[in-house]
Amino acid sequence: MAGVDTTLLKDLDRRGLINQATGDGELTEHLAHSRTLYCGFDPTADSLHIGSLVPLLTLKRFQAAGHRPIALVGGATGLIGDPSFKAQERSLNTPEVVSGWVEKIRAQVSQFIDFDCGENSAAVVNNLDWTQGLSVLDFLRDVGKHFSVNNMINKESVKQRIQREGEGISFTEFSYMLLQSMDFAELYHRESCTLQIGGSDQWGNITGGVDLTRRQHRGKVFGLTLPLVTKADGTKFGKTESGTVWLDPARTSPYAFYQFWLNTADADVYKFLRYFTFLSVDEIDAIERADAERAGKPEAQGILAREVTREVHGEAGLAAAERISRAMFSGEIGELSASDLEQLRQDGLPSSVLPRDFAEQSLIQVLVDAGMAASGKPVKDALGRNAVLVNSEPVGIDRNGDPAGVFARDRALSERFFIVRLGKKKYHLFTLED
Repeated sequence: MAGVDTTLLKDLDRRGLINQATGDGELTEHLAHSRTLYCGFDPTADSLHIGSLVPLLTLKRFQAAGHRPIALVGGATGLIGDPSFKAQERSLNTPEVVSGWVEKIRAQVSQFIDFDCGENSAAVVNNLDWTQGLSVLDFLRDVGKHFSVNNMINKESVKQRIQREGEGISFTEFSYMLLQSMDFAELYHRESCTLQIGGSDQWGNITGGVDLTRRQHRGKVFGLTLPLVTKADGTKFGKTESGTVWLDPARTSPYAFYQFWLNTADADVYKFLRYFTFLSVDEIDAIERADAERAGKPEAQGILAREVTREVHGEAGLAAAERISRAMFSGEIGELSASDLEQLRQDGLPSSVLPRDFAEQSLIQVLVDAGMAASGKPVKDALGRNAVLVNSEPVGIDRNGDPAGVFARDRALSERFFIVRLGKKKYHLFTLED
């Protein structure tokens, strides 16, 4: 096996990826040899979102440096819900629902780490494996006795919930820290795992695991937290007008995913390049200097969008996202494939199915009903100046009474789709029913 890259922590620090660490500086010496580390991902939906990318990519960075990563999918903890810095109690999902989510998330995390690279090959584990047969009495005797309620109440993530008027915290969520701490102790015992990483909101849970491992196994283990991603304008990272940005292409298409990163604010883009790409810090610094010296639009957003989309959706996903983006910018949409158009229908453009009686309506009415205009006047004006385009072809005022001809199947893209542009900026995707 290749040697360990001892500059890893220094690189993480330069990227701004170290929030807190246990061990008073001992972690650097500990990581001079190949170690096993883990990060947990609870199944709170059927997909991870981009908020999980920082820890996923950090696992990948550790593996590239010669360490062995374990991704823990929380089949047990997902049934409970982590209270850390949440404003209110989570809704509990059924075991069947959580089990289905576990399998999907197991597949997702497997994209980012290598399972066939020798001694530091990755593993995916499920904490339900060591909790489902555990009795309440054994849990209270073997785990609960090591935790002081006084200390647990003083953890910042719990304290905020207790002090929030009208909310409080249930015993169920209060016990979450014990379960996550047990995960660390179990992985130390089973896999010689000596490091847990997680977001900064996990500090209390991680230090609980460090302490439990010492008490149960006399083991010396470490915790490292990563910053939660924030945006310079104070708005929440990973949210768009259409909702959360997911890693699953069935929930957020590669095109919409690419556009999210392409629209990153200048104030955030260089930080995000450090967090979310494998470009060296020196390369990123050079990009920032070049953008500062260049008149016009920075290039950093395009680099960020390409790098992250390739990492999550592969070369094919990136190629499709770039192809769709070019077509929408140029208006030359004839080369778009059926799958490209499906991405646009999923979340790239406002879309609707043409109603069965569309041929009996005027084209103006069809576009108004689709929400392209509040009334018929702007549509009629646009028709008069050839500013209504259907699949890049202008529609004249004389065609207004002929929507059946405008939306004829033989004029459709991939026999089903029509991209309508009204003026310069309003787009809508219509689909013919099968």
